[in-house]
Amino acid sequence: MSKLTDLPKRILIGRALRSDKLGETLLPKRIALPVFASDPLSSVAYAPGEVLLVLSIAGVSAYHFSPWIALAVVVLMFTVVASYRQNVRAYPSGGGDYEVATTNLGPKAGLTVASALLVDYVLTVAVSISAGVENLGSAIPFVIEHKTLCAIGAIVLLTVMNLRGVRESGKLFAVPTYLFVAGVLLMLLWGAFRALVLGDAMHAPTSELEIKPEHQGLAGFALVFLLLRAFSSGCAALTGVEAISNGVPAFRKPKSKNAANTLAMMGLLAVTMFCGIIALALTTDVKMAENPAVDLIRDGVPVGESFTQDPVIAQVAEAVFGHGSFLFLALAGATALVLFLAANTAYNGFPLLGSILAQDRYLPRQLHTRGDRLAFSNGIVLLAGAAILLVGIYGADSTRLIQLYIVGVFVSFTLSQTGMVRHWNRLLADERDPAKRRHMVRSRAVNTFGAFFTGLVLVVVLATKFTHGAWVALLGMVIFYGTMTAIRKHYDRVAAEIAADETPTDESVRPSRVHAIVLVSKLHRPTLRALAYAELIRADHLEALSISVDPDETKALREDWERRSINVPLKILDSPYREVTRPVIEYVKGLRRQSPRDVISVYIPEYVVGHWYEHLLHNQSALRLKGRLLFTPGVMVTSVPYQLQSSEAAKKRARKHAEWNAPGSVRRGPVERRPKEPGRKG
Repeated sequence: MSKLTDLPKRILIGRALRSDKLGETLLPKRIALPVFASDPLSSVAYAPGEVLLVLSIAGVSAYHFSPWIALAVVVLMFTVVASYRQNVRAYPSGGGDYEVATTNLGPKAGLTVASALLVDYVLTVAVSISAGVENLGSAIPFVIEHKTLCAIGAIVLLTVMNLRGVRESGKLFAVPTYLFVAGVLLMLLWGAFRALVLGDAMHAPTSELEIKPEHQGLAGFALVFLLLRAFSSGCAALTGVEAISNGVPAFRKPKSKNAANTLAMMGLLAVTMFCGIIALALTTDVKMAENPAVDLIRDGVPVGESFTQDPVIAQVAEAVFGHGSFLFLALAGATALVLFLAANTAYNGFPLLGSILAQDRYLPRQLHTRGDRLAFSNGIVLLAGAAILLVGIYGADSTRLIQLYIVGVFVSFTLSQTGMVRHWNRLLADERDPAKRRHMVRSRAVNTFGAFFTGLVLVVVLATKFTHGAWVALLGMVIFYGTMTAIRKHYDRVAAEIAADETPTDESVRPSRVHAIVLVSKLHRPTLRALAYAELIRADHLEALSISVDPDETKALREDWERRSINVPLKILDSPYREVTRPVIEYVKGLRRQSPRDVISVYIPEYVVGHWYEHLLHNQSALRLKGRLLFTPGVMVTSVPYQLQSSEAAKKRARKHAEWNAPGSVRRGPVERRPKEPGRKG
């Protein structure tokens, strides 16, 4: 089994790393930017399109509102970035919004933030991959024809890359992210030069089309509601901002300073590209519609189902660079690739947050375990599985998926900034230094404005997106919250149940006697070894137990036992229905009833084999017996191994790869975070 599983594992994710190599996986700013900020940077590829899609409901005349919507998004972006720069300096341990909310607002608020973030990380992967497939489909028709399968394949590939480790995956992601940023900036500069200096008339592929408005001449409250919905869709540009505050431990020292600088660079780049694409979309007369087959009109006739509506960035690039040009194809490829890799923000945030939640006993402890490459492998695999499920359900349609988006982000934004206000209030109550107080007051003002603004946006998002799919995200948050609460109650209940009492209990009182039983099927070497070991333990009473399912075999066993003059009494139980497990369990329970103060020690001979298929041929009865005996109070189960010759192959493989960690071993990597409470176990 080990050989068959280890070889593909090493090919896919590489050789295992020692725990003391964790420091070598830390990221410099140039790598941290694409690793943690690829989501907000790449969201400019679809956020402008979402704004125009919503405005198209009122017709092309509503497009003149898009610059004002872009301005509101810019103000919000700078507010959130400034607020999170305070977060990473105050809480550099990597808990991010969860830690801020838990510390300042209480466990329930922290769990609400964690639920929101977990849902949003899953949606980040689903939306980014789906948008990437759609962008790639603008150049390669085959991809758009099989976009669900292509999206799932991209998620699997991205999962493997992340399982190789954060630093190695970061190097892979840096090149396409920087190519995308450079390509978009070049497009903006060249487009501005052509429009302002050369006076060229640039036309998008949809410029000659008309839009049939779903609601002509909107005014009053209806228009305001439409603009708010367009604004909430444009807020997709802010997704992933919080990932940097969650990933501070992955930065090189000085961690807080490097994380804050990365945040600032990310905000500046995202705002520049978002506004530039909106401006060029208006200049090149891009047309977008929520239902293009019906609402886009050419020569008075709907374009029909055969029409493929390319994303805004692809249409702008075609207008600026020319259809089929090298720069157009390069930007289309870089856009698709960076959207695929934008999901990496979630691949870094979700497992780290899951690890912290597992440490706080809100998620299974396996999520706190680092894998062979010092990444949180279990969290990565869980994220991938959830994203694949969403992509399959929604057919990799980014427009449908994005309606589920944003809600979780602004829940975490609002609670986090509210928590930061309480953080500064608490520090100001004890601080007397005037200079430090002035700094704290400024920081509190930033976080107060951030809490108010993001809270207002959260209300807008809920009001405008609830019936369009946001309820699914809220349902996901409720499910996560309930599940994590139940897990914490389970761990607390188990901890209370197994805690050592000050006064002696039944578990700490020495048993009166030990009644040892060696299970026997045949008289062979494994049985003799188990008997010898049981005799060495010197129990108060020792006997061998065999279940008779075949009279001839039972007779042969009895004769062989007597012939060898084994000084351990052999007890044989008849089993007319040829069962093995039940007679043993009933016999053990009978002994317990006769002497409740006695401990029953059951010894089970087991084969140790070296090949995976041999596991299917041996030890199945032993596994069933152990499973039942473990639920029987007062019973101890001991496996007595006997190594078959085939196990030598496994030993040779183990010696050959001695530097590898054993499969299944627990590898708890250090996570820099707040000190544990006294007496609490991770």
